[in-house]
This record gives sequence, C-alpha cells and structure tokens, in this order.
Amino acid sequence: MKSAKLISSALTMLLCFVTMAQQKTITGIVSDNSGPLPGANVVVKGTTRGVQTNFDGKYAIQASVGETLVYSFIGLEDQSKKVGQQNVINVKLNASSLKLSEVVVEGYGYTKTKAKTMGATQTVSSQTIQGRANVNTFQSLQGQLAGANIAMSSGQPGTNKTDVVIRGLGTTSTNNDPLYVVNGVPVKSADFKNLNPNELESVNVLKDASASSIYGNRGSNGVIVITTKNGILQNLTQKEINKKLKEIEKHEDKLAHEEPTQEDYDSFVENAFESPKITPLSTFSIDVDNASYTNIRRFINNGQTVPKDAVRVEEMMNFFKYQYPQPQSEHPFSITTEYSECPWNPNNKLVRIGLQGKNIPSESLPASNLVFLIDVSGSMSDMNKLPLVKESLKALVAQLRDEDKIAIVVYAGAAGLVLPSTSGSDKQTIVNALDKLNSGGSTAGGAGIQLAYKTAEEHFIKGGNNRVILATDGDFNVGASSDSDMQTLIEDKRKSGVFLTCLGYGMGNYKDSKLETLADKGNGNYAYIDSIQEANRFLVKEFKGSMYAIAKDVKIQIEFNPANVQAYRLIGYENRKLRPEDFVNDTIDAGELGSGHTVTALYEIIAVGSKSDTNSEPIDLKYSKVAATGTQFSNELATIKFRYKKPDGDKSIEMVNVIANKAIRPENASADFKFCSAVAWFGLKLKDSKLISNSKTEDIKKQAKEGLAKDTEGYKAEFIRLIEGAKVIAKL
Repeated sequence: MKSAKLISSALTMLLCFVTMAQQKTITGIVSDNSGPLPGANVVVKGTTRGVQTNFDGKYAIQASVGETLVYSFIGLEDQSKKVGQQNVINVKLNASSLKLSEVVVEGYGYTKTKAKTMGATQTVSSQTIQGRANVNTFQSLQGQLAGANIAMSSGQPGTNKTDVVIRGLGTTSTNNDPLYVVNGVPVKSADFKNLNPNELESVNVLKDASASSIYGNRGSNGVIVITTKNGILQNLTQKEINKKLKEIEKHEDKLAHEEPTQEDYDSFVENAFESPKITPLSTFSIDVDNASYTNIRRFINNGQTVPKDAVRVEEMMNFFKYQYPQPQSEHPFSITTEYSECPWNPNNKLVRIGLQGKNIPSESLPASNLVFLIDVSGSMSDMNKLPLVKESLKALVAQLRDEDKIAIVVYAGAAGLVLPSTSGSDKQTIVNALDKLNSGGSTAGGAGIQLAYKTAEEHFIKGGNNRVILATDGDFNVGASSDSDMQTLIEDKRKSGVFLTCLGYGMGNYKDSKLETLADKGNGNYAYIDSIQEANRFLVKEFKGSMYAIAKDVKIQIEFNPANVQAYRLIGYENRKLRPEDFVNDTIDAGELGSGHTVTALYEIIAVGSKSDTNSEPIDLKYSKVAATGTQFSNELATIKFRYKKPDGDKSIEMVNVIANKAIRPENASADFKFCSAVAWFGLKLKDSKLISNSKTEDIKKQAKEGLAKDTEGYKAEFIRLIEGAKVIAKL
C-alpha cells in the first residue's frame, strides 16, 4: 500500500514537471467597445493562476497547451479561449445584458431609481465590501465596480499609488481622477481611501450622462458615490459643504499644475560644438513648424513646468515673423544673414540665416483640393479637442474660394467619409458636416490616413494645392500605431504629390512625437492649436504660408572657413540634421516653404583666437590637419548653399551665398537679431542647456525687450510675459 502511494506521488510530480515544461507565456490585449480594457481579469481555468490587464489592456500569463484562459470584467460577458500553438491571444468582451434591480443615485441629497442598465451605474453592497479582507476602501472595491478600474501600485517599496479610472463613452486618461462624493459631499481621493470599509453602506459608480446630469462638469471623469452607515459628513451646513468644495477645487488646481505624465515627446541630444577642421560641413533641412512654441505657451499659461523634450528651439524661433526682404530673383525665396555677438556667451558670436518666401497674391494662388482628416475617437471629447477642432476648421472654411474643394474624413473605431469633395462655394454644407461630428470609440489612425489620401488622390488637381489636414491629439492606438509604422505609411503616401498639415490639440495624453513624425515625413507642416486665437493665427492670418507650398525639400549646407572659425554649433534643428552627402541627393526628404513664410536658423561661432568656456580645441590628429591656411578667403566666414525643388518638381535647384567675416557690434544689431536670439536663449534655458554661461531670466527679458519692433499682433510682447510666467513657476 505504501509502495502504491509512493508510485502515485511520483507520477503526480512527473505530471507537474511535464506540465511546467509545456508552459509558455501568452500575451495579448483585452478590449471592449471603447478600446483597450484596463483591469480585466485573465485566469487559467481550474487554477489560481491569474493576472489583470494594465492601463493599455495588455496582459502576460503563463499557461500550457490545452489549458483554457477565462477573460472577465464586471458588467461584461466572460470569454474563454483554449491555448494552442499561438502565443498571442487578443479578446474583445461584449456588454452584459444583465440589469441591476436597484441603484442608488446620489446628488447633493438622496434619490432612488429602479432598473438602471449596467452600462450607466452600478452599486456594491455593504455585504460585498465587508466580505473582503482589505485594509482600505480602494482595495475593498478592486474588481467590484463595473466601469471603474482600480489599480494599486506594486512597484517601488514604500509607494502606495492608486489609479482609478471611470470608463465611459471614451477612455479617461489615468491622470484625471473621478469625483468622490460621500453622503452628498465631495471629498478628496485621500479622504475616500481612508474611509473604513466596514462603515460603508453602498458604493456607486456613475459615468457619462448619469454623472454629468447630476454633477455637471465636475463629473466629467465619472463619479464614485458612497453612502456610509454612520452618516459621516452627512449633516454638514451649506457653509461647510462650500468649504469642502473649495478644498476639492484647490486639489484639482494643484493637479493641473503638475507636469503631465501621459504626453509623449521625442528626446534628443543638444547639438555640440564642432571643429571645421574635422567637420567642415553642416547640413540640415529647414523647419517651418512652430508647434513647440504654442505647446510651451500652453504649459506656462497653465502654470506647469515645461518638459525639456517638448522644447524645440528652432520651432520657437520660427513662430515669429521677421523683416526679411521679398525675393527679387527667379528663386522663390530671399536669403538674409547677420553676424553679431552671442548674448548668452559673450566671448562667442552668432550667425543668423533668414529665408523669406515669395508672397503670392491670394487671387493668383492655385486651386486647393483639401481633405480634413478628423480624429473623433473617445480621447477627443474634451472642450480643447474636438469642439475646438470644429471651430478651427470653420475659420479655415471661411477662406475658401469657389474653385477650392473640401472633403471630410473621420476616424475612431473605423474610418469613414463624412463629406465628399465639396466646392468652397457651398460653405454651409461643409459647416453643417462639421457640426454633426461627435467623439467616441478607439483610434484607427492608420485607416483614416489611408482613406484621406485616397480621397485627395481621387480629386487631385494638377498644379494645384493638394493637401490632407489632420486634426488630432495624436493618440493613435489601433492599426498603424508605432511611430515607425506611421512613418513608413506617410513616406509612401507623399509620393502621390499630396502635402500634409498636422494640427495638434489637447493636453494630458497629447502625442507630440507622432504628429512631428507625420509632418516631417509627409511633405508637411505642424502646428499646435491651444485656442481659437491660435487657430485664427495659423489658419486665417497665415493661411497662405500654412497651406500653399512654394518650394519643397529645402536644404541648407554651410561650409565654415577654418581660418576664421575655431568651432561652430547649430542652435536647434537636432532632428532635422542631414548627412553632407544628403544635400545633393534628390531622393532625401526635407522641409517645405509656404507663400510669405519666413525661416530662421542660428549658428553659435567661436572665432579663431577666442577663448571659450564651452569648447576646447580638438586634439591635433595626424591626418586631420588642413594644409591650406585659408588666407585667400580671409574675408569669408562661411559659404552657404541652398537646394530646393518646385512644389511639383523632382530635380533640385541650387543657390550659393557667402557670409562675410565682419561681425556687427551688439548695439548695432537689428531688432530682429536681438529678439530672435532672446527666443533661442529662453529655449536653451528651458532645456537646461549646459552650453550657455548666462541663464539669467532678467537678461533674457532685457534682450527680448530690445528686439520689440513692429509687434503689430502683440506676439512678441506675449513672449516677454511668458518669460515672466516661467520665472514664477520656477519659484513654486
């Protein structure tokens, strides 16, 4: 008998080892009709092995071939999937047809309604809460509230972070807390967490219309409503309730001032000094984008610290227009250079290079074939997203002529043509189509782009202005989702001759990196719209420069004279730099220049014989010595070359200029030089540049004030106010 037991035990152990050997990691995404589903349970049937999906709906679990995975979420129907040879299992859970028999819906008082559907509200009873051995309310409610995802941090020791997300028609970003109401009184999340679970009578989650109809804007991120047994906070006076409301507002204001964690920016290394003896050529693509400046303005105006990776100095400089002369030759732009002292490193110099695009009269502009590509996913529901998009594009529609055409494509869970190509003479039809747009669903960005380009190609105007105008927060999370996927798609589509304009909206989950990639690779430009005023500037006042390209693939290459230049560095343009050989390669993409547009670039120069704290001479290498002394060109600082193509051309045209080795005294420098250098200086300070010896805010502001000239729109004065605002934020 004993022998039989030993054999049985051995067989059991052997079976366990065989099973473990067959186990593999299964990964996937659990979703519902709103998109990826955080907090869903994935369990190996018949075992205690299980995991929860993260905020992207992703999971990873160990399972063996032949085992069954059960996927569940409160309020949704369970699904089972048998593990076979596949390693990836994606599951979509459908809404449950179950209804609650009774739901308590509380505003600032108590009412009861019967038979509410699971999708709007749900109640957890005191029996359920008390049956769970947890130390706080959050833990007691994990997995119990339909529509509320409660995730406890299990990261670094000592952390106790809790994320609560109310899932409604769209997915609320994780840094937006719901409103907590205890016995009719709003409280902080920390106060809610500290409630004794055994004192709770019931807990409800309200979302969408159920929340906003009772709590208005305060309930936009959902509401968790609690009834306690002992009536805690119930008998407060109106004055005490108002005090509580003010505490909540202060808490929300503090959250608004914190640096957002869901926004994506590409990181890059600041350009260093280079020796013309070793690297004589500096090559880059022009950049007419100015999204970084308006995004920075948004942060500062909201009292937030600006993320360093959000700062692109060239886009800050190019937000402003400078007084460059109109071109007088056959070329579509003029070239202006200026050489003077560097304000942040007085021992160094600055070279300013300015391009001025030819200003074409409106009546002479070619006909436009435009396709609005509008993100109507759930993440676009905020007032500074889709509602602002609609008003922005209405302002653009007002600029259209009869010969211009507009189509509207939208994308969320799927892409669709909302308005076929329509004449600019029928503005009311276009406006009506915009007014009907509503947000909801996930973000099929790739499918939307495909359809928009297809629509533009079907109505292509030869010699005209063919352009897709994308309006989104950049949160592509279905289809072609990665930056590299989107880049490949756009690079292919630009061959059609259709240009691209990207308009970024919103905050909190803003995806700057994706929009910059799209604009850079799609023969396009990129702006961040933070207000209707900015929409009016970019889409109305600068309509021609934003929407009509007069030159494409514009590249700049400078050869510095080692007889006069010890070292140089390009200010900004880090992600626009090209290899020297790319300059003459017509297959290499570069930036576009619009009608009346200006482009500005700065180089910081360490002159020969000058001492600098930010650079030292390179070690003398045997094969890097330049035989020629450069004395035959002693009056030249550098030679600058430009290459560009006509908007419908494939072969580039070259221009050449020489920059004289003659620096202007600082007091004689132009107002534009002073202001432009102040903008660059402020950008370098925001990036915490290690290559500026002076970062005093007052000195930056003084330099900007000296450049205040021809500020008819007040943008330069606004910049000075931003400098002051950033100084205040730094002290908080």
